[in-house]
Amino acid sequence: MSGRGTRHRAREAALQVLYSLDVGRSRDRTPEEAFDAVAAHFELPRAAHDFARQLALSVAVSRDELDELIRLHSHRWRLERMAAVDRNILRLAAFELMKTDTPTGVVIDEAVELARRFGDDPSPAFVNGILDALARSLRGSGE
Repeated sequence: MSGRGTRHRAREAALQVLYSLDVGRSRDRTPEEAFDAVAAHFELPRAAHDFARQLALSVAVSRDELDELIRLHSHRWRLERMAAVDRNILRLAAFELMKTDTPTGVVIDEAVELARRFGDDPSPAFVNGILDALARSLRGSGE
């Protein structure tokens, strides 16, 4: 599995953990317990497992800050009314834009791909539009 493929699978696992914490069976679990429960269903190389864990736990801890940032860039869309998958893809990508040096294009492409795979038909365009505005405000237009 390539480095990009490994990281993509890690993001898929992290997204599923975040979704389960948000609306699923893991609502009453700690983020660590939720990660362990979801990760048991993924066969990931150690590095991908560690990356997924770091993403899921970091996003879970930063959720309020990320939600506020998303609210600022999702005009006409209340966070609570967004599809749960879209909301958690946005949290994951917002975290990467804020706290990592992952290139902007990679963050947005990965998020759109997750939206294409796990969301509804309008999800990729919706996620792309919000992340484009969010990325411009966080990183400027230079990337």
